[in-house]
Amino acid sequence: MVKVVLSSGSAALPLTGGQTEFEVEATNFRRLVLELERRFPGLGKQVEEGMAVAVDGEIYQDAYDVALRPGSEVCLIPKIGGG
Repeated sequence: MVKVVLSSGSAALPLTGGQTEFEVEATNFRRLVLELERRFPGLGKQVEEGMAVAVDGEIYQDAYDVALRPGSEVCLIPKIGGG
């Protein structure tokens, strides 16, 4: 199982019923996003479009091919707009 931590200030919290931590069975980030979408409709899209991703403390610009191992921690953080 992979531990997923959703930032407490995230606009995605209503999609999870306010839950900020949960475990997901996934072997890579793409599967994790699909499982999040299945479990919490709309969250997968939110992750893809508006969240930064850190896996085991390393921030990724494109995390889709990142392998996850049992015990990995994935932090989902809202992207900060700028311009």
